Amino acid sequence: MSVRSHWLMKSEPDVFSIHDLAKAPNRSTPWEGVRNYQARNYMRDRMRPGDGVLFYHSNAHPPAIVGTAVVASAAYPDPTQFDPSSAYHDPKSTPENPRWMLVDVKLDRIFTKPLTRERLAETTGLETMVVLQKGSRLSITPVTPLEWSLVLELAS
Repeated sequence: MSVRSHWLMKSEPDVFSIHDLAKAPNRSTPWEGVRNYQARNYMRDRMRPGDGVLFYHSNAHPPAIVGTAVVASAAYPDPTQFDPSSAYHDPKSTPENPRWMLVDVKLDRIFTKPLTRERLAETTGLETMVVLQKGSRLSITPVTPLEWSLVLELAS
């Protein structure tokens, strides 16, 4: 039996919010447009269906974890990389040799009260959470089992 992993996935709410995910067909969407190799590698190499996701609104006032989701598919090529009209087009990527991957993400729950970055930073046990580290810019980061349980406890 494999152990379920946990992730934090950032999205700017004016681009795609947790409420947009709630309105999506089946409350699920492809997590498209990731153009950082480390974040891509997490999706391609480590994410599995059933993994837990903390949905984080970045570039928001205040930035906060606003809910949870579940990884709903294995990784597959991001079709936006092949579309010349897409903001995420990559002319060096081909269907035979795709550079960029994505996973589908399905909404689990929206928190009644968002967990602000400030509140997370004040919580004992979250000191080493990647999203709280100075200079942390990755849109997808791993979350430890302890961090996952502490965040869910804060949200309840």
